[in-house]
Amino acid sequence: MMHFGRFRILAAGAAVSALLAASPAWTATPADTLVQAWAIDDTITLDPAESFEFSPAEFIGNTYDMLVRLDPEDTSKVVPGVAESWSVSDDGLTYTFKLKKGITFASGNPITAEDVAYSFERAVRLDKSPAFILTQFGLTGENVTEKAKAADAETFVFTTDKVYAPSFVLNCLSATVGAIIDKKLLLEHTQQVTPDDNYKYDNDYGSAWLKTGYAGSGPFKLRDWRANEVVVLERNDNYYGEKAKLARVFYRHVKESATQRLMLEAGDIDVARNLEPGDFEAVTKNDKLSTVSAPKGTVMYISLNQKNEYLSKPEVREAFKYLVDYEAIGSTLIKGIGELRQTYQPKGVLGALDEAPYKFDVEKAKELLAKAGLENGFSVTFDVRSNQPSTGIAESFQQTAAQAGIKIEIIPGDNKQTLTKYRARNHDLYIGQWGMDYWDPNSNAEAFTSNPDNSDDASVKTLAWRNAWDIPELTKQVQAALLESDSDKRAEMYRKLQQEALDESPFVVLFQQIETAGLGGNVKDFKLGPTFDSNSLISVSKE
Repeated sequence: MMHFGRFRILAAGAAVSALLAASPAWTATPADTLVQAWAIDDTITLDPAESFEFSPAEFIGNTYDMLVRLDPEDTSKVVPGVAESWSVSDDGLTYTFKLKKGITFASGNPITAEDVAYSFERAVRLDKSPAFILTQFGLTGENVTEKAKAADAETFVFTTDKVYAPSFVLNCLSATVGAIIDKKLLLEHTQQVTPDDNYKYDNDYGSAWLKTGYAGSGPFKLRDWRANEVVVLERNDNYYGEKAKLARVFYRHVKESATQRLMLEAGDIDVARNLEPGDFEAVTKNDKLSTVSAPKGTVMYISLNQKNEYLSKPEVREAFKYLVDYEAIGSTLIKGIGELRQTYQPKGVLGALDEAPYKFDVEKAKELLAKAGLENGFSVTFDVRSNQPSTGIAESFQQTAAQAGIKIEIIPGDNKQTLTKYRARNHDLYIGQWGMDYWDPNSNAEAFTSNPDNSDDASVKTLAWRNAWDIPELTKQVQAALLESDSDKRAEMYRKLQQEALDESPFVVLFQQIETAGLGGNVKDFKLGPTFDSNSLISVSKE
């Protein structure tokens, strides 16, 4: 399957077209095929070294394997991926992984430690968005071949620059950027290039081809992707573990919740993935359907750009936290799809702080604004992605803030528009969704409470940086927590960071996502994990 011949491409295309053209007259989806409706317009690339969005994390998690994987049943642990065992040297710097014997990629090529080393090399040297997950251990384009190398065909050795908590290192290696790539296959699709801002080396490491190509070893393999239309996965019969029960999985791009619900009720799809509270409730009341849900390592927040002279005042930051009608949002806009939360670490993460001191209190907010010399209020803009619940929450906040004299102009846009503006620090207010890059408290602590360089041309651009929150002392605390090997002490350090963020930060954390799905009555063992790449399809079947 690795080398798509003309016949196979046409066959895949015909199958995709048949599904896309299907009308509501469908009676049922095929028994060996799962059809999901999901908003997949955030899919930009399927290269694990570059992809850093929500939906492609699920595609990559099911089509690639890593050295280790997060245990979805116990997120304090990692479990073997292509590595069957690992050990840490006495000095805490060197991690040695022994690979499983006799395993292969979907292409049939053997998986060796050289493939692992190559996967690290290309991720670091391509230096795309998720590369920092590996480079934070001291890896560079110049030293990666020495710091991440094959000792022999079945032994991979990884050396870090400092003594980190082992759980932190292993959790990072379970991220999708750590996906193991078929080196032999990818070399056939590598292009020579002239080094420039996009490519620092004389080849593209197969990145042009791998945006839509496939070179993995997971339980499924990528068969087709059409941007904003469909992604098709096909069972990988060369997978070394338990084989997937389904022959193929289709993801149809459908953004509207009501449309997804109607398609599910009609039997046109098997799974609806973007149900809003009203539609989710309707599915729960339909005895021919079922639902599944799971808390996600994802939080939604409103952020205040500290470049704005009004928003940079500490009293204003605090006032905003009293101007959210948490109760109303929880009982309507996020009912069933989110749980109110005011700290940035999701529940279930080491050191998560379960504190919610803020309540909707206009008088308290007015008091704080007066203390800041803004008793007459002020005006700001609010960049909001045109989807739910983002729009609904923004409109609710616009109304409640107005009661304190703050005029908010909502600027709607698609995800690319709002995110591009946010990343350039050109916003006033922004409503965002942040998912953990890996299941370790450092992921969110670094994002929300670390900003090593607040200059506009900084190389590290955390969420704190995006909002120009200059915090050298908190940044030091984040670094110290990263190096603490005692789990209890480390947890306490993260709780302290969250408390300081609650008190001082420009982030108004709103809720933790609960991912939900509506299921056809014949869908069995469909489970959602704590992260999008742990939404495993291997056990799913249909009766």
